[in-house]
Amino acid sequence: MRRDGGRRTTAATNSDRASGHRGRTSPNAEDTPDHREHTDGDTTPAPPAHGGDDRREHADGETTSAVSAHGGDDRREHADGETTSAVSAHGGGECRERADGDTARAPLRTPEATDAPKDQRPAGTPRAPARPDAPALQPQDAQAESRQRRGLPLAVYLTSATLIRSASGGAPVALVALTLARPGHGGAALGGVLAALLTLPNVAGPWMARWLEEARDPRFRLAAAFTVFGLMLAATGLTLGRLPVVLVGLLVIVGGLCDPLMTGGLSSRLALIVGEDTRAQRRAEGWDSATYGSSNILGPAAVAAITALSGALTAVVALGAAGVLAGLLMLALPKEHRTAAARQRSMPVRDALTVIVRKGPLRRVMIATMITSVSTGGVMVIAVVLGRNLQGSAGAGAALGAAYGVGNLCGALLTGAFPLTGEPERWVLRLIAANAVAVGLCALAPGYVLALVTFALAGATSAILFTASLAVRSVYSPPNARAQVFVTMAGLKMAAGSAGTALAGTLAGIGPRLALCLNAVVVASAVTIALTDLRLTRRRSSAADPGDTRSPAT
Repeated sequence: MRRDGGRRTTAATNSDRASGHRGRTSPNAEDTPDHREHTDGDTTPAPPAHGGDDRREHADGETTSAVSAHGGDDRREHADGETTSAVSAHGGGECRERADGDTARAPLRTPEATDAPKDQRPAGTPRAPARPDAPALQPQDAQAESRQRRGLPLAVYLTSATLIRSASGGAPVALVALTLARPGHGGAALGGVLAALLTLPNVAGPWMARWLEEARDPRFRLAAAFTVFGLMLAATGLTLGRLPVVLVGLLVIVGGLCDPLMTGGLSSRLALIVGEDTRAQRRAEGWDSATYGSSNILGPAAVAAITALSGALTAVVALGAAGVLAGLLMLALPKEHRTAAARQRSMPVRDALTVIVRKGPLRRVMIATMITSVSTGGVMVIAVVLGRNLQGSAGAGAALGAAYGVGNLCGALLTGAFPLTGEPERWVLRLIAANAVAVGLCALAPGYVLALVTFALAGATSAILFTASLAVRSVYSPPNARAQVFVTMAGLKMAAGSAGTALAGTLAGIGPRLALCLNAVVVASAVTIALTDLRLTRRRSSAADPGDTRSPAT
């Protein structure tokens, strides 16, 4: 400080202040006070670089108090009444308040900065000057980096899911085609039995899910399950007619035991791949739903094409190879390390089923989607009959079924591009109501073109509904029974869909339009039942079912 009462101020550029966050020290290289001797007898003890208060007392009555470069104000009180307040390098600027009321503001200069943190720099190391051109990390940059890290594992997951689910969807068609291509080996009847044996082991889904939960790294068990399915399917095609039918049936059953892990078991791992971001999870669930829709189209289409070119046996073996490839891709996913304590906390099957029944959102969505599946399972059968009545050809009916499948795929892709937001159970109830309206419109379609549109709309609402149900499972499943919840709810839904397919064949005799109207009523009843359950549950104490407090599905 000059004897004439002049002002000493500091100024710095905005880049100096930005770089000060990476490393900041005071002008002193050591953490001990530095005493400055003035000619007028002024002695100024400087504080350590990281904290403390520096008070300077001058012979002319000037007192200066400065806080370290890391925070606080630097206030200088001069004999002429001038007060200078400098905000720290972490924010703000330097504010000067003069006796005449004038206030000036300028950024504070950070004298020196280091590129390395202080705790990593040996004592006495010279400090490098701050880099004004160093860019600061922006939140959007971090989000982009996070999306990039998730992108490749998600692509691997979706590829593996499409392959294994296409193999599963095309297997019943391939087995029937194979038995028809080999006269004297049971024909279509044997093909139907083998297809039934392939889906029958889904009843063991909860136990297969617990086997998955108890794994140290579930990737390996998923990869093993997919590989076994592919090998058993190929072995069935190669041994049919060469081994007794009973042994061939056992091969099919072993492959069918892996089926629950291809659906709910695989979907239960999705949230662990994309991370904890809710929007990213909803988006990934939409893409996962698309693999179900595309597989139901790609699997049978691949069987038809390969059978026409090379025969049914080649089609069966090709589906088996797709399963093996899907298993190998699972090994490319990120590792999932689960401790022994986490594996031991896996719920027994009975307890997991109890959680589904007692936890309100899971219970309501399970019942509602089972009722809805009775309708969706029979829509394809009724579409064939309605198309024939409208156009007079079986091909027209198949086109209605194809429109439903295309709409289903488009709806799933839509949720992948624009993920659902908000409470997932509320979305489930809304989409069930929308699906009921769409099925009713199918019954009222006056012409064939409008029937194509309404069946596509019904398929789209069904796909979005399925995506919302995946979100409910993901949000409300206990961590130690996640796979069991996914697999159990998927298995019950598949069983209800099979019952709906059988029921639709019976109802087709009363007329397709009336059958579709009954289906719409059945779907609408699912909403009524779910809302009634919600209303009754809210009347109980929250302690009896605390899970319901998280689901305001009104």
